[in-house]
Amino acid sequence: MARLPNPGWKSLLFVGADQPERIAKVATRGADAVILDLEDAVPAAGKAAARAALPDAINTLASQGQPLVIRINSAWRDVLADLDAALQPGVTALMVPGCERVDRLSVLWEMISELAAERQLDHTPGLIGLVESAAGLVNLPELVAFPQMIGLALGPEDLALDMGVSPSAELLDMPSRQMALAARAHDLMALAVPVSIAAYADADAYRAAALTGRSWGVTGAICIHPTQVAIANAIFQPSEQDLEEARSILEAWASRDGGGVVSLRGRMIDLPVVERARRLLDNR
Repeated sequence: MARLPNPGWKSLLFVGADQPERIAKVATRGADAVILDLEDAVPAAGKAAARAALPDAINTLASQGQPLVIRINSAWRDVLADLDAALQPGVTALMVPGCERVDRLSVLWEMISELAAERQLDHTPGLIGLVESAAGLVNLPELVAFPQMIGLALGPEDLALDMGVSPSAELLDMPSRQMALAARAHDLMALAVPVSIAAYADADAYRAAALTGRSWGVTGAICIHPTQVAIANAIFQPSEQDLEEARSILEAWASRDGGGVVSLRGRMIDLPVVERARRLLDNR
């Protein structure tokens, strides 16, 4: 089966599916995608009402051209009800919480496929695996190989709970690096900023963590506040300085005398450097 394409989102903003006032404004927040949340943001007593409101929220946001992700629950009974509400035109992806095992993903995908066929959907949503445990990290090679996966996201708070520690930089450093590597191997989004997203008021800490993550190959972030969206959008795209450097590299390469190496401001430029510059300009 062909792999679904990577949408390349830099920022994904959570909003509770039971929060109509926030849903009405969320498309103005600048996020590349909005995550309508049926899981943690919605109390157990409110899940049925959130599902009932979901189709209208999807239609409203999709009509504004807003890419949409639905975070479903993990218990199978909830999953069935969530899919019934979520599988509508306009939904690009489903976020799978507690993503740990491929056999569970396979069962989930069978459910999605049956319902999508029954509804004659033109587009079947991809999956974003929310990795929130040691087991999920250990199984990353299998998870990223699942054909319908389009991205991995790090759940720092739940990972800290699973590990019995706080969501510190020391804890999140290695998982962020692991997820960036695993995602890159299959051209998936790596949404793994090594910071607690709950501390949304500390913009400096979030910015520093996003910069660190980008240096490891992290490609974007899940966000709970518009401040985080603005930071993610700025960091996970090439700066004008990056673009100018890439143009200079390509110009130097084009003017070389036919050799396999050229010098630019005291730096050796060879094919890998040139290809990286080309990709940066192509994907900006």
